[in-house]
Amino acid sequence: MSFTAAVITVSDKGSRGERVDTAGPAVAEILRAAGFEVAYTTIVPDERADIERELIECADERGIALVVTTGGTGFSPRDITPEATLAVVERRAPGIPEAMRYESLKITNRAMLSRCEAGIRGLTLIINLPGSERAARENLQAVAAALPHGLEMLRKPGDH
Repeated sequence: MSFTAAVITVSDKGSRGERVDTAGPAVAEILRAAGFEVAYTTIVPDERADIERELIECADERGIALVVTTGGTGFSPRDITPEATLAVVERRAPGIPEAMRYESLKITNRAMLSRCEAGIRGLTLIINLPGSERAARENLQAVAAALPHGLEMLRKPGDH
């Protein structure tokens, strides 16, 4: 079974064209290699309303199965992607960020500073990734193999 995916990069500088986004395209590449159809990509500033609007649009209007964000998960005062995510999800999926942090801690002790979240809105799974390309790759690769099974359970016909 093939699923659709969206990649939302959260970056003030990226949204203004002051920085080239490398994390978003890297995440999209990993998702395509894992069999996902990347149906939507965008860059938004670190503004809670913008992030929430994109997450809701992807889930409710576009019907995307998997929405992955990059950026806005650190300690900076403008890093509010987890809060925007928690505001729109109906159910948390804590095992996903736990697994990402577990694997990342094998590489760097800074992984404990990640505030990534994951949760479900309707039939859509939303996952936050860090903003750096390397960290985004490492985190997504830590959980990518399990995602299709989770989405199959979430989207199984007749079980809603």
